[in-house]
Amino acid sequence: MKWVQRAAGAVVGSAVGDALGGPFEFGPQGGFSARFPAPGGGGEMCGGGGWEPGEATDDTRMAVLVAESLLEQGGLDLPDIFARFQRWAASEPKDIGLQTEDVLTNGMPWELAAAIHFQVNQRAAGKGSLMRASTSAVYFAAAGQEATMDAARRIAALTHGDRAAWEGTAIFHELIRVTFEDNDPLAALPDVLALVHPDHRSRYSAVLAPDWHPDQATEFNGAVWPCLGSAVWALRATTSFEDAIRAAIDLGGDTDTVAAVTGSLAGAYYGLDAIPAHWTEPLHVPLPGFDGRVLDLADLLHLAHRLLWTGRA
Repeated sequence: MKWVQRAAGAVVGSAVGDALGGPFEFGPQGGFSARFPAPGGGGEMCGGGGWEPGEATDDTRMAVLVAESLLEQGGLDLPDIFARFQRWAASEPKDIGLQTEDVLTNGMPWELAAAIHFQVNQRAAGKGSLMRASTSAVYFAAAGQEATMDAARRIAALTHGDRAAWEGTAIFHELIRVTFEDNDPLAALPDVLALVHPDHRSRYSAVLAPDWHPDQATEFNGAVWPCLGSAVWALRATTSFEDAIRAAIDLGGDTDTVAAVTGSLAGAYYGLDAIPAHWTEPLHVPLPGFDGRVLDLADLLHLAHRLLWTGRA
Protein backbone atom coordinates (compact mmCIF):
# COMPACT_ATOMS: atom_id res chain seq x y z
CA MET A 1 0.00 0.00 0.00
CA LYS A 2 1.26 3.48 -0.83
CA TRP A 3 2.49 5.65 2.02
CA VAL A 4 0.00 8.37 1.10
CA GLN A 5 -2.90 6.00 1.81
CA ARG A 6 -1.41 5.08 5.16
CA ALA A 7 -0.59 8.68 6.11
CA ALA A 8 -4.08 9.91 5.30
CA GLY A 9 -5.51 6.90 7.11
CA ALA A 10 -3.47 7.65 10.23
CA VAL A 11 -4.48 11.32 10.44
CA VAL A 12 -8.11 11.01 9.36
CA GLY A 13 -8.56 7.73 11.22
CA SER A 14 -7.50 9.36 14.47
CA ALA A 15 -9.93 12.25 13.95
CA VAL A 16 -12.74 9.84 13.10
CA GLY A 17 -12.17 7.77 16.22
CA ASP A 18 -11.99 10.93 18.30
CA ALA A 19 -15.25 12.36 16.93
CA LEU A 20 -17.08 9.03 17.22
CA GLY A 21 -15.84 8.38 20.73
CA GLY A 22 -16.40 11.85 22.20
CA PRO A 23 -20.16 11.50 22.82
CA PHE A 24 -19.60 8.17 24.62
CA GLU A 25 -16.86 9.38 26.98
CA PHE A 26 -17.22 8.01 30.53
CA GLY A 27 -20.21 5.97 29.43
CA PRO A 28 -20.75 2.27 30.08
CA GLN A 29 -19.10 -0.62 28.33
CA GLY A 30 -20.90 -1.62 25.16
CA GLY A 31 -22.61 1.75 24.85
CA PHE A 32 -21.72 2.25 21.19
CA SER A 33 -22.96 -1.16 20.01
CA ALA A 34 -26.07 -0.86 22.16
CA ARG A 35 -27.00 2.29 20.28
CA PHE A 36 -25.73 1.14 16.87
CA PRO A 37 -26.00 -2.66 16.84
CA ALA A 38 -25.57 -3.15 13.09
CA PRO A 39 -22.15 -2.28 11.63
CA GLY A 40 -22.46 -0.04 8.62
CA GLY A 41 -25.93 1.10 9.56
CA GLY A 42 -25.05 4.79 9.54
CA GLY A 43 -25.88 7.56 11.98
CA GLU A 44 -22.93 6.79 14.25
CA MET A 45 -21.57 10.33 13.98
CA CYS A 46 -24.37 11.29 16.31
CA GLY A 47 -22.86 13.99 18.47
CA GLY A 48 -23.90 14.44 22.07
CA GLY A 49 -22.25 15.22 25.37
CA GLY A 50 -21.63 18.76 24.20
CA TRP A 51 -20.20 17.68 20.82
CA GLU A 52 -21.71 18.32 17.40
CA PRO A 53 -21.94 15.38 14.98
CA GLY A 54 -18.47 14.92 13.51
CA GLU A 55 -16.80 17.40 15.85
CA ALA A 56 -13.32 16.43 16.99
CA THR A 57 -12.22 16.93 20.59
CA ASP A 58 -9.00 18.26 22.07
CA ASP A 59 -7.16 15.14 20.89
CA THR A 60 -7.37 16.14 17.23
CA ARG A 61 -7.15 19.86 17.90
CA MET A 62 -3.77 19.46 19.58
CA ALA A 63 -2.63 17.07 16.83
CA VAL A 64 -3.40 19.77 14.26
CA LEU A 65 -1.42 22.34 16.26
CA VAL A 66 1.57 20.00 16.31
CA ALA A 67 1.23 19.42 12.57
CA GLU A 68 1.04 23.09 11.69
CA SER A 69 4.08 23.88 13.80
CA LEU A 70 6.13 21.13 12.13
CA LEU A 71 5.15 22.38 8.69
CA GLU A 72 5.43 26.11 9.28
CA GLN A 73 8.68 25.91 11.26
CA GLY A 74 10.26 23.38 8.93
CA GLY A 75 10.79 20.79 11.64
CA LEU A 76 10.66 20.27 15.37
CA ASP A 77 10.47 23.58 17.22
CA LEU A 78 9.45 22.74 20.78
CA PRO A 79 8.98 26.34 22.01
CA ASP A 80 6.72 27.01 19.03
CA ILE A 81 4.56 23.94 19.70
CA PHE A 82 4.28 24.92 23.35
CA ALA A 83 3.29 28.48 22.44
CA ARG A 84 0.55 27.17 20.13
CA PHE A 85 -0.72 24.91 22.91
CA GLN A 86 -0.76 27.89 25.28
CA ARG A 87 -2.68 30.04 22.81
CA TRP A 88 -5.27 27.30 22.43
CA ALA A 89 -5.52 26.71 26.19
CA ALA A 90 -6.06 30.43 26.82
CA SER A 91 -9.08 30.44 24.50
CA GLU A 92 -11.21 28.48 26.97
CA PRO A 93 -11.56 25.40 24.73
CA LYS A 94 -14.54 23.13 25.13
CA ASP A 95 -12.36 20.30 26.43
CA ILE A 96 -8.84 20.19 27.86
CA GLY A 97 -7.19 17.70 30.19
CA LEU A 98 -6.63 18.90 33.75
CA GLN A 99 -2.93 18.08 33.71
CA THR A 100 -2.37 19.62 30.29
CA GLU A 101 -4.25 22.75 31.31
CA ASP A 102 -2.15 23.16 34.46
CA VAL A 103 1.12 22.78 32.56
CA LEU A 104 0.07 25.25 29.87
CA THR A 105 -1.21 27.86 32.30
CA ASN A 106 1.18 27.63 35.28
CA GLY A 107 3.36 30.46 34.01
CA MET A 108 6.53 28.40 33.76
CA PRO A 109 8.75 28.47 30.64
CA TRP A 110 8.24 25.73 28.07
CA GLU A 111 11.27 23.69 29.11
CA LEU A 112 10.26 23.60 32.80
CA ALA A 113 6.46 23.65 32.96
CA ALA A 114 5.83 19.91 32.68
CA ALA A 115 8.79 18.93 34.84
CA ILE A 116 7.69 21.24 37.64
CA HIS A 117 4.13 19.94 37.42
CA PHE A 118 5.45 16.39 37.83
CA GLN A 119 7.70 17.33 40.75
CA VAL A 120 4.75 18.87 42.58
CA ASN A 121 2.06 16.32 41.74
CA GLN A 122 4.07 13.13 41.16
CA ARG A 123 1.39 12.12 38.66
CA ALA A 124 1.82 12.78 34.95
CA ALA A 125 1.25 9.50 33.12
CA GLY A 126 -2.00 10.49 31.44
CA LYS A 127 -2.75 9.89 27.78
CA GLY A 128 -2.53 13.56 26.81
CA SER A 129 0.69 13.24 24.82
CA LEU A 130 -0.38 10.01 23.14
CA MET A 131 -3.76 11.30 21.97
CA ARG A 132 -2.22 14.05 19.81
CA ALA A 133 0.58 12.02 18.23
CA SER A 134 -0.96 11.00 14.89
CA THR A 135 0.40 13.95 12.95
CA SER A 136 3.93 13.89 14.38
CA ALA A 137 4.07 10.12 13.78
CA VAL A 138 3.33 10.70 10.08
CA TYR A 139 5.84 13.54 9.81
CA PHE A 140 8.73 11.64 11.38
CA ALA A 141 8.00 8.20 9.90
CA ALA A 142 10.50 8.64 7.07
CA ALA A 143 13.25 9.77 9.44
CA GLY A 144 13.80 6.29 10.83
CA GLN A 145 13.39 4.47 14.11
CA GLU A 146 15.67 6.51 16.36
CA ALA A 147 14.53 9.89 15.05
CA THR A 148 10.80 9.19 15.27
CA MET A 149 11.00 7.80 18.81
CA ASP A 150 13.20 10.69 19.95
CA ALA A 151 10.80 13.24 18.50
CA ALA A 152 7.87 11.52 20.18
CA ARG A 153 9.55 11.69 23.57
CA ARG A 154 10.49 15.34 23.18
CA ILE A 155 7.00 16.45 22.11
CA ALA A 156 5.41 14.39 24.89
CA ALA A 157 7.69 16.00 27.47
CA LEU A 158 6.23 19.43 26.69
CA THR A 159 3.16 18.61 28.79
CA HIS A 160 3.99 15.34 30.58
CA GLY A 161 6.88 15.13 33.00
CA ASP A 162 6.52 11.39 33.62
CA ARG A 163 8.72 9.35 31.31
CA ALA A 164 5.95 6.74 31.10
CA ALA A 165 4.05 9.14 28.83
CA TRP A 166 7.14 9.71 26.70
CA GLU A 167 7.71 6.00 26.20
CA GLY A 168 4.08 5.28 25.28
CA THR A 169 4.14 8.03 22.68
CA ALA A 170 7.46 6.74 21.33
CA ILE A 171 6.01 3.22 20.96
CA PHE A 172 3.06 4.66 19.06
CA HIS A 173 5.35 6.63 16.72
CA GLU A 174 7.37 3.53 15.95
CA LEU A 175 4.29 1.38 15.32
CA ILE A 176 3.11 3.91 12.74
CA ARG A 177 6.56 3.94 11.10
CA VAL A 178 6.69 0.14 10.96
CA THR A 179 3.22 0.06 9.39
CA PHE A 180 4.27 2.58 6.74
CA GLU A 181 7.07 0.16 5.81
CA ASP A 182 4.40 -2.48 5.06
CA ASN A 183 5.32 -4.48 8.14
CA ASP A 184 2.86 -5.90 10.67
CA PRO A 185 2.91 -3.59 13.72
CA LEU A 186 1.68 -6.39 15.99
CA ALA A 187 4.51 -8.69 14.91
CA ALA A 188 6.97 -5.84 15.44
CA LEU A 189 5.99 -5.24 19.06
CA PRO A 190 8.77 -7.34 20.66
CA ASP A 191 11.41 -5.38 18.74
CA VAL A 192 9.73 -2.08 19.58
CA LEU A 193 9.51 -2.93 23.27
CA ALA A 194 13.25 -3.59 23.32
CA LEU A 195 13.70 0.13 22.54
CA VAL A 196 11.65 1.28 25.53
CA HIS A 197 13.45 2.71 28.56
CA PRO A 198 14.23 -0.18 30.95
CA ASP A 199 12.32 1.47 33.80
CA HIS A 200 9.10 1.30 31.77
CA ARG A 201 9.57 -1.72 29.54
CA SER A 202 7.90 -4.32 31.75
CA ARG A 203 4.72 -2.32 32.18
CA TYR A 204 4.35 -1.78 28.46
CA SER A 205 5.24 -5.39 27.76
CA ALA A 206 2.32 -6.41 29.96
CA VAL A 207 -0.36 -4.27 28.29
CA LEU A 208 0.92 -4.97 24.78
CA ALA A 209 1.15 -8.75 25.22
CA PRO A 210 -0.92 -10.87 22.80
CA ASP A 211 -3.02 -12.30 25.63
CA TRP A 212 -3.71 -9.00 27.41
CA HIS A 213 -7.30 -7.74 27.52
CA PRO A 214 -8.45 -4.28 28.64
CA ASP A 215 -10.41 -5.93 31.46
CA GLN A 216 -7.04 -6.70 33.02
CA ALA A 217 -6.06 -3.02 33.25
CA THR A 218 -5.02 -1.88 36.70
CA GLU A 219 -5.66 1.81 35.90
CA PHE A 220 -8.43 3.76 34.22
CA ASN A 221 -7.90 3.84 30.46
CA GLY A 222 -7.17 7.55 30.66
CA ALA A 223 -3.68 6.51 31.81
CA VAL A 224 -1.14 6.08 29.05
CA TRP A 225 -0.46 2.33 29.56
CA PRO A 226 -4.03 0.97 29.26
CA CYS A 227 -4.89 3.56 26.62
CA LEU A 228 -2.17 2.33 24.29
CA GLY A 229 -2.78 -1.28 25.32
CA SER A 230 -6.49 -0.96 24.58
CA ALA A 231 -5.84 0.54 21.15
CA VAL A 232 -3.43 -2.25 20.23
CA TRP A 233 -5.89 -4.82 21.58
CA ALA A 234 -8.68 -3.34 19.41
CA LEU A 235 -6.46 -3.62 16.32
CA ARG A 236 -5.47 -7.19 17.21
CA ALA A 237 -8.98 -8.38 18.06
CA THR A 238 -10.69 -7.18 14.85
CA THR A 239 -10.28 -7.38 11.09
CA SER A 240 -11.45 -3.99 9.81
CA PHE A 241 -11.17 -0.31 10.59
CA GLU A 242 -14.84 -0.06 11.51
CA ASP A 243 -14.75 -3.04 13.86
CA ALA A 244 -11.59 -1.76 15.55
CA ILE A 245 -13.22 1.59 16.31
CA ARG A 246 -16.38 -0.12 17.54
CA ALA A 247 -14.36 -2.35 19.87
CA ALA A 248 -12.42 0.64 21.22
CA ILE A 249 -15.48 2.75 22.01
CA ASP A 250 -17.33 -0.20 23.51
CA LEU A 251 -14.66 -0.38 26.21
CA GLY A 252 -16.19 2.71 27.79
CA GLY A 253 -14.22 5.18 29.86
CA ASP A 254 -11.98 7.59 27.96
CA THR A 255 -13.59 6.64 24.66
CA ASP A 256 -12.49 9.59 22.54
CA THR A 257 -8.79 9.03 23.17
CA VAL A 258 -8.79 5.24 23.04
CA ALA A 259 -10.71 5.46 19.75
CA ALA A 260 -8.40 8.21 18.43
CA VAL A 261 -5.29 6.13 19.08
CA THR A 262 -7.03 3.04 17.68
CA GLY A 263 -8.17 5.03 14.65
CA SER A 264 -4.66 6.19 13.86
CA LEU A 265 -3.17 2.69 14.14
CA ALA A 266 -6.03 1.10 12.19
CA GLY A 267 -6.07 3.91 9.65
CA ALA A 268 -2.38 3.42 8.94
CA TYR A 269 -2.84 -0.35 8.81
CA TYR A 270 -5.93 -0.52 6.57
CA GLY A 271 -5.49 2.76 4.68
CA LEU A 272 -7.78 5.72 4.07
CA ASP A 273 -10.13 3.82 1.77
CA ALA A 274 -11.09 1.48 4.62
CA ILE A 275 -12.61 4.34 6.63
CA PRO A 276 -16.36 4.63 5.95
CA ALA A 277 -17.22 7.78 4.02
CA HIS A 278 -20.23 8.47 6.24
CA TRP A 279 -17.75 8.81 9.09
CA THR A 280 -15.30 11.10 7.30
CA GLU A 281 -17.70 13.50 5.60
CA PRO A 282 -19.04 15.19 8.79
CA LEU A 283 -15.57 15.65 10.31
CA HIS A 284 -14.69 19.12 11.49
CA VAL A 285 -11.99 20.41 13.81
CA PRO A 286 -12.58 23.83 15.37
CA LEU A 287 -9.42 25.60 16.52
CA PRO A 288 -10.39 28.09 19.24
CA GLY A 289 -7.78 30.77 19.68
CA PHE A 290 -6.80 30.63 16.01
CA ASP A 291 -9.07 33.15 14.30
CA GLY A 292 -12.15 30.93 14.32
CA ARG A 293 -10.66 28.39 11.91
CA VAL A 294 -12.47 25.09 11.42
CA LEU A 295 -10.76 22.30 9.48
CA ASP A 296 -12.83 19.84 7.46
CA LEU A 297 -11.99 16.52 5.79
CA ALA A 298 -10.28 18.17 2.83
CA ASP A 299 -8.10 20.18 5.19
CA LEU A 300 -7.11 17.05 7.15
CA LEU A 301 -6.22 15.23 3.94
CA HIS A 302 -4.13 18.16 2.76
CA LEU A 303 -2.43 18.28 6.15
CA ALA A 304 -1.64 14.55 6.02
CA HIS A 305 -0.15 14.85 2.53
CA ARG A 306 2.00 17.82 3.50
CA LEU A 307 3.23 16.05 6.63
CA LEU A 308 4.18 12.99 4.63
CA TRP A 309 5.99 14.70 1.80
CA THR A 310 7.67 17.34 3.95
CA GLY A 311 8.85 14.68 6.37
CA ARG A 312 10.28 12.65 3.47
CA ALA A 313 12.03 15.63 1.89
